[in-house]
Amino acid sequence: MNIKEYMTTLGQQARIAGREISRTDTGNKNRALLAIAEAIEKNQDWLIAENCKDLENGRANGLDAASLDRLTLSAKSISAMAEGLRQVAALPDPVGEITELSYRPSGIQVGQMRVPLGVIGIIYESRPNVTVDAAALCLKSGNACILRGGSEAIHSNQAIATCITQGLKVAGLPSQIVQIVATSDREAVGELITMNHYVDIIVPRGGKGLIERISREATIPVIKHLDGICHVYIDESADIDKAIRIADNAKTHRYGVCNAMETLLVAESVAAKILPLLAEIYISKGVELRGCLKTCSLIPASSRATEDDWRTEYLAPILSVRIVTGIDEAIEHINQYSSSHTEAIVTEDYTLARRFLREVDSSSVMVNASTRFADGFEYGLGAEIGISTDKLHARGPVGLKGLTSLKYIVLGDGHIRQ
Repeated sequence: MNIKEYMTTLGQQARIAGREISRTDTGNKNRALLAIAEAIEKNQDWLIAENCKDLENGRANGLDAASLDRLTLSAKSISAMAEGLRQVAALPDPVGEITELSYRPSGIQVGQMRVPLGVIGIIYESRPNVTVDAAALCLKSGNACILRGGSEAIHSNQAIATCITQGLKVAGLPSQIVQIVATSDREAVGELITMNHYVDIIVPRGGKGLIERISREATIPVIKHLDGICHVYIDESADIDKAIRIADNAKTHRYGVCNAMETLLVAESVAAKILPLLAEIYISKGVELRGCLKTCSLIPASSRATEDDWRTEYLAPILSVRIVTGIDEAIEHINQYSSSHTEAIVTEDYTLARRFLREVDSSSVMVNASTRFADGFEYGLGAEIGISTDKLHARGPVGLKGLTSLKYIVLGDGHIRQ
């Protein structure tokens, strides 16, 4: 296979298909989504059989248990994929929405219309369910997409692609609206991220190494986040019960996710009350604590944190803890070490909460809630294509609206500029 020619063909087909889906009405897009859901459910046994091939290859190639778990398709996960498609079908269609329409002194009306981005390239690892999520969101938002899954899921992704093609056919839409790269050759990624004539946006989903590579080599705009170094700050006015529930959930609900807390900040005036209680919970759950000097003197079971600890996304049962003088030092620490993903304050002081919301520069900032809520589904987006910590175009969980842009529209009636 000539990779350059193959990827160019995908790009050309996607550009043509993108024009088709951009003008498809909401009803037909929803018909396609529902038909894909039905095809996935009908082909459950075949999907699991194809997935078994990937699992066998993964075991032979030494994939670890966590990677195999992410790779596995089951009856439950396939049902969840179908349900996710139905949820996206039920969401409002952002395409064509007109806002900010107002009359100008000249008599014209000026507003903004929401439009698709065009062609989206998505590069991801392991999880076959991402194939369905990405296809659903791109389709509903009027975009064509080129999906390049990990080589470890090649059989699973191609089987899912067949189901997607079946659903598109039911709705009378071209199969090229959703194209899945059929080669595991890494050269295909290099081509995809530099096809400026055919691809408008790149979305990488995976480990830091993958995202760093894409960010470094892409000649196309990238929607991404590198790390999830998330903080919870417990203020001196915090309700202790709330603080314990939130700090426990933010760290121990799941460890290997980007919205898990990695650093806990506690106001000095309440540290002696709260930290021993939290330490007991963390230690009982096998969480290793790495603290500042004050934390270590208060919690003997903790080890001394290094400068690198404040900058580390552990994705593991490890937590950095720092005692701070108050909100000023907490905000200073967060803005210095955060990856701009998600931060939370626990406080009963409304004024301090408002200040925290204003001054902490992250894509999601929360008051009296666990960082684990930083998720497209929890935000009411139905699903997400990923999390963006960039400041341009989309920020935070990227759902349907994040896969669209705005253009100005002008309505006149023979108006000319004087």
